[in-house]
Parts: sequence; structure tokens; C-alpha cells
Amino acid sequence: MAESMKGKVAAITGAASGIGLECARTLLAEGATVVMIDRAEDRLKALCEELGPNARPLVVDLLDGPQVSSMLDKIIEIAGPLDILHANAGAYVGGPAAEGDPDAWDRMLNLNINAAFRCVRTVLPHMIERRTGDIIFTSSVAGVVPVVWEPVYTASKFAVQAFLHATRRQVSQHGIRMGAVLPGPVVTALLDDWPKAKMEEALANGSLMQPKEVAEAVLFMLTRPRNVVIRDLVILPNSVDL
Repeated sequence: MAESMKGKVAAITGAASGIGLECARTLLAEGATVVMIDRAEDRLKALCEELGPNARPLVVDLLDGPQVSSMLDKIIEIAGPLDILHANAGAYVGGPAAEGDPDAWDRMLNLNINAAFRCVRTVLPHMIERRTGDIIFTSSVAGVVPVVWEPVYTASKFAVQAFLHATRRQVSQHGIRMGAVLPGPVVTALLDDWPKAKMEEALANGSLMQPKEVAEAVLFMLTRPRNVVIRDLVILPNSVDL
């Protein structure tokens, strides 16, 4: 353990699986106290028992605005002042726009955009008062390159990028860094909506990454000197042509 995060308190949304879970494991291994935020209460508690005393569960339904708005006090209560927010939770909907389910779009957009923005709004005054902090979004390469088979998901990540970089310029004067990790396809539950043939092809040709590779990129972002910000970190499987 290098303990590059020793003494830091991080909160990660969507921490019970996928990228969020691997980021939690990585930061814990580096000495951080990690508040793992998810709505899957039983799984979250079991994971925290497995990961040790520095993993603290916090059950929040990110689609419930009042729960999100009140979560900072709970984070501070169970872990202390917050140094890092990783707005990681998200959903995926792909497919042609002409055939899409607008209700499914609404849920995804609420989680990927509204809930993520509300999480940031919740913690920013605390970080501004302390004059330090890191906010990282799990965005997507689809936030900078429109992907033809996922137009609504792409739109959600373009919105994340716009909010992130406008807000980053507002808060940098307070010692707060904001950035995004923008992975290509990662083996997570978000890809369950992919067509079966596309998934099989991606697995066969090595065009999918593992969550651990994203977690290592997040750690790199967080461990830069305070006068340096990694604004966008795009990571792709080498075989992906974008």
C-alpha cells in the first residue's frame, strides 16, 4: 500500500458495483476512508464488511432529490470532512432514437445528469469553505465523440462535460479541482443493453476494458500536484478506433 490517499475522505456514488466499486477498492488500498453510496442496501453493507473499517456504507436513492441534498451531513457524520466526490453513478440506454422508450430515457437522464449535478451542488459549498477538494465525474468517450448507436446516452454525457467545465472554471479559485474520466467500453452492468452480437464481438476482439483500468486512471488524476488538474482523461481499449 502506497497510501497516497492517507487521511483523505472520498465519497463515491454507484459504489456497489462496476467502476464505482473498483474505485472504492483502489482508494481504500491507498489509505483513504471511502463512503460508498448506493441504493442497494444489503449489497452495500456486505461489501463494506468485506472491504474493512475504512469503507463506510451510505444508502441513498440518487433519484430522490431530498436524499441527495441531505447526504453531505451524513458523509461528514460517518467519515469526516469530504475531500473527494466521485460522481460515478449512471445508467445506459442505447439503440435508435426512433425506436426508443422515452420513459427509459427520462430515468437515465435523471440519473446521469440531474442526480450527478445535484450531488455536486450538495458538496460544493463545503469544499469552497475548506478551500480544497476534488470532484471527478465518470463520463464517457461518448461525451466528446457522438456515438451513433447511443444518441440519448451520448447527449447525457455531453451535458456532463458542459456542466463540469463551466463549473470547474467557477470554483478553481477556491482550490477545487474538477475533472472527468472518459472511458470507452467497460465490462459493467451498463452494457447489458448492448445487442448480443455486438457484445460477443467486443469480447472476442479485446475492445472492452475492465473497471480496474478506470480506477487506476482516477487515482492518477487524484494524485497530481494540487497546482495541476487533469481536466479530461480519455482511456480506450487499444483496438477501438475513435
